[in-house]
Amino acid sequence: MTLLGFEKDTLLDLTVNFIPLAIIAFFIAAFAIFPAFSFDPVFSTIQFLLMIGMFAALAILTYYAGRAVEDAEKGTERE
Repeated sequence: MTLLGFEKDTLLDLTVNFIPLAIIAFFIAAFAIFPAFSFDPVFSTIQFLLMIGMFAALAILTYYAGRAVEDAEKGTERE
């Protein structure tokens, strides 16, 4: 079974990154729906850019980590 090109074992290894991604996505949605403070264009933009930037960086890092794990597993099976 593969999902996004990753085997089941690799997806289990990447779960440690999926949980923070879900937490960051929750806070992005929560602050978009229920702003904790009044909406200020400057500070709210900075807040969302920081959260979205961290989400994107972690998502990209997770993908490349998964690729590296898959390549390492394939390399050890060939030997």
